[in-house]
Amino acid sequence: MPGFTRRAFGAAATLALAAPLAFAQPAGGPIKVGLLLIDSGPFATYAGLMESGAKAAVEMLNAEGGAGGRKLELVIQAHSGTPAAAVAAATKLAQQGGVSVILGQTQSSHSLALVPKLDSLNVLQIDHYAQSNDLMTKSCAPNYFRVNTPDALSTRMMQEFVKGSGAKTWNLISVDYAAGQSFSKAFGELVGGLGGSVQQNLFSPQGTTDFGSYISQLSKPADALVVTLYMSDGQSFAKQSRQFGLFDKYKLVLGNGFATDFQLESHGDNVLGVYNTLSWTPELPGARNQKYVQDFERIAKRRPFYTDADLMVALEAFRAGVVKAGSADPAKVRKALEGLKIDTIFGNVEMRAADHQLIRQHGMAQVVKGPGGKNIFQMKVLKSGPEIYPPASPECKASS
Repeated sequence: MPGFTRRAFGAAATLALAAPLAFAQPAGGPIKVGLLLIDSGPFATYAGLMESGAKAAVEMLNAEGGAGGRKLELVIQAHSGTPAAAVAAATKLAQQGGVSVILGQTQSSHSLALVPKLDSLNVLQIDHYAQSNDLMTKSCAPNYFRVNTPDALSTRMMQEFVKGSGAKTWNLISVDYAAGQSFSKAFGELVGGLGGSVQQNLFSPQGTTDFGSYISQLSKPADALVVTLYMSDGQSFAKQSRQFGLFDKYKLVLGNGFATDFQLESHGDNVLGVYNTLSWTPELPGARNQKYVQDFERIAKRRPFYTDADLMVALEAFRAGVVKAGSADPAKVRKALEGLKIDTIFGNVEMRAADHQLIRQHGMAQVVKGPGGKNIFQMKVLKSGPEIYPPASPECKASS
């Protein structure tokens, strides 16, 4: 993004407080919230969106009284996009920025690298980005919480489409890091359990621009295709796939983080008809959600995406933990969050104590032509968290 460089700075919202929550008296100064951003590679394109979404969320929550009468203040740290760089940036936020919690653009590989460091840094991470199943099994930890949907939910949401499609043979292409590998393994097991088979299971390095060889392999006959490619990788793949008519060769094309709402305009008709796992749209019911969308558009001057909504809920969860704990101390907030039912733009949802996963909704949507000829997501099915979340894993040792 032009002019976007690695930097650390504070970004405090300045609205007057209204409708203060819980504490009769403020417990101190602003509560600092760390935001990790990526300023190089394919994810850098969306750093500005993440930043504007975070600023809008902080402004809205501060207008509601902040967290127990204390304002939230963003401290932003950008880095180059590797796991090591993410750990270094998080360390700087904790040791020099004085943050209590870390949010932001944390790919699965980043979160997996960060989790072992959180306790020694005395900081919480409330993840609204990484999808790896490992973060809810063997790699979960006391200071790690997640509000977005993991790969396990995406797989379950796809299951009914797999059953109903009549497809028996499948091709997969995934990004070659933790999230893509985790998803492809789970999806392969799903297909096998339904009597089908995966014929091509391809992995492309992050930052791939020429997908010609992959498209040639995927052109071999199969009933359906699943694409787990993100950001600029997904855009390049979609454009080149249309040039070769790849999607026309399949009865069904499913996306996992591929045809996302914030990429629809740039994708154009390259992803028309693709089904995608999608956890949230601005049209979902609920007075708080409707107000969030209205306020977000006023502040950020754009419509919110599902990533903005997940970030908002991460901050709503943190606020609820601070209010219950009566403190922003990470150990106290961690204890307060376990098993807490939280009022959010998703409705009243629970932060499961056993593995620190927010039990929230997830769905499937298709890219269709909307009003004015613009492509939109049409939600085809939406299920509540208790319907679709797997039980907490015995491997997880997150609970205090």
